[in-house]
Amino acid sequence: MRALIAFFVAGLFAFALAGCSPDEPRLDLKGTDITGADFGGDFTLTDQHGKPRRLSEFKGKAVALFFGYTHCPDVCPTTMAEFAAARQSMGEAAKSVRVLFVTVDPERDTVKVLADYVPHFDPSFVGLTGTPAEVKTVTDRFKVVAQKQGAGADYTVDHSAGAYLFGKDGRLRVYEPYGTPSAALAHDLQQLLR
Repeated sequence: MRALIAFFVAGLFAFALAGCSPDEPRLDLKGTDITGADFGGDFTLTDQHGKPRRLSEFKGKAVALFFGYTHCPDVCPTTMAEFAAARQSMGEAAKSVRVLFVTVDPERDTVKVLADYVPHFDPSFVGLTGTPAEVKTVTDRFKVVAQKQGAGADYTVDHSAGAYLFGKDGRLRVYEPYGTPSAALAHDLQQLLR
């Protein structure tokens, strides 16, 4: 699975280097500029309050989109904590940032489970779930790999661990690999707010 994820990330970086429009102003980024990527797009899932939410409704804000699951032992809570620290360091600008956590484990990550998990990191974070088919449509659209490992109630989910950042215009702009520190995330979010 790790080889598959590494292959995906290498392909994403190669695409990013070749896919930027020459007319697009370059941003001073810590992550990878993927402006012009031909994947992603709008979607609707259900938030931790049971309300349908569209990605496009966050236009006008810088948006971080992260895929994970609440039973994740390390990658997901670490990434969520880094985004929380990034927002905290941004002062007033943080009001113009939204972090969206899309579950890759909709069978366990119900609205109630997300309502207990997501605000633990930051009350402004939005947790999103849906039926397995709805979630798969979104993960496929964003080229996210997610695969159950093990059986029974204690299974884990191997999944792509990076995050996507969107500009205020709602366009996909940046890929942040797993392990990006909060200072770099805050820097890139500030760039997208210009």
